[in-house]
Amino acid sequence: MKESFFQFSGGTLTIGTFNLTFSLSGVVEMIIFSVATYYIIIWFRKTKAWNFLKGLAVLLGAYVLARVFRLNNIAHLFESSLGTMLIAVIVIMQPELRRALEQIGKKNVFSGFLHFGENNGNGLTASSVDAIVRAVAQLGKNKVGALIVLERNIELDEYIETGITLNADISSALLEQIFEHNTPLHDGAVIIRNNEIVSATCYLPLSDDQNISKELGTRHRAGLGISEKSDCITIIASEETGFISVAINGQLSRNITPEKLREILIGDVDLDMDKSLALKLKETLKGGTSNEEDN
Repeated sequence: MKESFFQFSGGTLTIGTFNLTFSLSGVVEMIIFSVATYYIIIWFRKTKAWNFLKGLAVLLGAYVLARVFRLNNIAHLFESSLGTMLIAVIVIMQPELRRALEQIGKKNVFSGFLHFGENNGNGLTASSVDAIVRAVAQLGKNKVGALIVLERNIELDEYIETGITLNADISSALLEQIFEHNTPLHDGAVIIRNNEIVSATCYLPLSDDQNISKELGTRHRAGLGISEKSDCITIIASEETGFISVAINGQLSRNITPEKLREILIGDVDLDMDKSLALKLKETLKGGTSNEEDN
């Protein structure tokens, strides 16, 4: 009688002439390791360290190639620098590692893991887009300064924590009221996550780009600064001119219309534009920028 190509007996799987031996504990360990690796990668993608890790992956690939092609001097250079690189990783990623440990200590850590893979950046509904556009248009018309940050894939928890927690539904009336002069929440930025205003009066990092026009004030520099450090979309309404500006990936487009702002936000609802967002914005806003300076 001809034997089956696949045979399993006593923890050994026979495939043709190959024998694979495994145990139940080994399978469980492999599953746990795979799941843990998946969630670690997802977590890193939500942090500013993601590009840094991609750079390390490139260096690791170069080391592997050096070994394969027997480039011993280059391989030795990588090996001798390994200790320094590990220390650099710990120092550079210290804020992310600290926040990770803090999240582990929270009571809702397990519920957080259940939603770990969800995309927080592209969750705006059509009604939320309409509310944001109406509010920004009205704020610009009334020359009320505003700074609104729309979180995408990279989480902005460190900036959210600097403000006052709201966790409120998005509405044009609420946004207008937040930025109204002489109100407690008007100073600083509003951060929106999915379809919720999570925090107001948030402090943002200022851009240190030396090529920024000297005419631009702190609000524009803050909007541009946060866009340099994450993949968020930042909307700025000028208090001096009423012009609307948008900052994405460290690029500032100024004096755009509410209609074009709507196109940008609608285009971001269901599309992942990490790599092409700046180009798409440039094409969308073609002919819509102005050389006039605003604060």
